[in-house]
Amino acid sequence: MIAGLRRCQINSIRQDLRGWYNRPVGQLLLKQEREQLDDILPTLFGYHIVQVGCLLGNDLLSSSRVSNKVLIDPDKGGETLTPGVYGYPDAIPIATDCVDVVVLPHTLEFERDPHQILREVDRVLIPEGHVVVLGFNPWSLWGLWRLLLGRSGKAPWCGDFLSLTRTRDWMALLGFDVVLVRSYFFRPPIQRSGIMSKLAFMEKLGAKLWPRLSGAYVLVAKKRVTTLTPIKPRWHASRNFLGELPSPTTRSGRNV
Repeated sequence: MIAGLRRCQINSIRQDLRGWYNRPVGQLLLKQEREQLDDILPTLFGYHIVQVGCLLGNDLLSSSRVSNKVLIDPDKGGETLTPGVYGYPDAIPIATDCVDVVVLPHTLEFERDPHQILREVDRVLIPEGHVVVLGFNPWSLWGLWRLLLGRSGKAPWCGDFLSLTRTRDWMALLGFDVVLVRSYFFRPPIQRSGIMSKLAFMEKLGAKLWPRLSGAYVLVAKKRVTTLTPIKPRWHASRNFLGELPSPTTRSGRNV
């Protein structure tokens, strides 16, 4: 759905998504996503952490212990404390092999080529660096809402929700090891605070009984280090290399 859109249309959807996050359901989702990141990011160390995409209206890196934080976005449309750099997710303006952690907050669902974004993440990450992905689960009540409202062109329902299985496969293809997966938000996306409060019991119940049907998930993957297997060279003795050897003799006496 997103793949065939022009860049200006995608930018408009990004703005709509930021507005959606200011509504009741968006605020509830953002709260849970911050809780997930506040638990995960302090365990990831290094010198540089980058958030690619500011779709939620603000940065999410405040809990990270990494000192050098950077936010990359085409328009940086929210209030952020993190220094911002202009750039598109499929062409990250960062040198190769220099970032320790990359955070993708629903970035893959609202760009034309999500696999290219992951290739860029692979390029900028150091060996054993981590990528943290926030994604919407298509196999959930949220996915049902998307089927019903996707043609309206409104965010987030117009996005290309990626299943956890598909995201795992892409990570494996690029040489990443998935080290953590968590599911969250099991309530339907109803824009009424009273109803959502009454359905709060679904969070604990869903986490125990139907964890794969959550509205969203977070995935952490580690860039695999490619180890080279040393190959023993086949050395052949060369007469030119060793020189001419003296011929053996049976004479042991002293020459007179």
